[in-house]
Amino acid sequence: MNLRVLVVDDTIMYRKVVGDILAEMPGIEVVGTANNGKIALTRIASLKPDLITLDVEMPIMNGLETLQEIQKSYPDVGVIMLSTLTKRGSDITMRALELGAFDFIAKPDADVMQENVQLLRNAIGPRVKAFAKRLELRSLLKQRQRPVTAAAPVPPAPSVLASSRRTGKSKAVAIGISTGGPNALTKMLPQLPKLGVPIFVVQHMPPVFTKSLAESLDSKCQYEVREAEHNEIVRPDVIYIAPGGRHMRVASGPGGTKIIQVTDDPPENNCKPAVDYMFRSVAREYGALSTGVIMTGMGGDGTLGLKVLKSFGAVTIGQDEESCVVYGMPKIAAEAGVVDVVSPLQMIASEIIRTVR
Repeated sequence: MNLRVLVVDDTIMYRKVVGDILAEMPGIEVVGTANNGKIALTRIASLKPDLITLDVEMPIMNGLETLQEIQKSYPDVGVIMLSTLTKRGSDITMRALELGAFDFIAKPDADVMQENVQLLRNAIGPRVKAFAKRLELRSLLKQRQRPVTAAAPVPPAPSVLASSRRTGKSKAVAIGISTGGPNALTKMLPQLPKLGVPIFVVQHMPPVFTKSLAESLDSKCQYEVREAEHNEIVRPDVIYIAPGGRHMRVASGPGGTKIIQVTDDPPENNCKPAVDYMFRSVAREYGALSTGVIMTGMGGDGTLGLKVLKSFGAVTIGQDEESCVVYGMPKIAAEAGVVDVVSPLQMIASEIIRTVR
């Protein structure tokens, strides 16, 4: 399929670099550029792009305002945000992702231009491919829905309890998530009442962004949500988000407490923080009395960790294909046979509650 892309950025350098990277990719057509949101909106109507790369901070009309207009007038057009590695840039990016932007890319800040271009190429390629794949899936689903025949009754999804052999309730919940994560977490985590257990979250993200994510979720959840800190004692009713660019694990502290360790160990599955790394520690510390959840995202991070959790007797939940922005991480886990329950996004909270109560 041919994917039509519009590049929107207020600096000519970024318009050129991003445009060139996209033009190198097979099946991608760069249909135009714009240097602010207002111009971008006039060009969408005539150029009919499938996808827009959108700078977060622009004059006249910033990325967030532009995104809101795009979603109102052109709801089928996908948006990937390009953000600076600043607190302000990451706060705006979080809002954009909650509003439904497909994903974001942090503008690299290496000293050598060539290095920045390579970092951008590595970031843009997989995201654009994932978006194209989602577009294809959507059009297939639309075609499938066309014939109006009597629908066969859908068998109810097995609940966690039906699939689990264990006795006892979960004392901890571990969640791994990537592309589409901020939006999915914003929908799912506020549905959770205080359950008296800690929740550990690895969301693939660079530094700074995870702090913005934690602050944004904290304002919406009954749980306290915070970016995890090294050696802090694990408390019930707190959601700990792994800091971007570092790994997070749970360990045994003094006097039967659990503590969080934030480490600089090497990346796993090209990810740091990695879901596998966190899942293994939860399996070791909580064993069968834990719940592992794998949600929307690219790649296969989390599958090996779920395998370890399952071998200890933990309950595992995977997000279903239909509600994922990218059906990568949950798909690989489901195909590996390490997911007990496949659940749509809007039901994940109640599945988690069931394992804890």
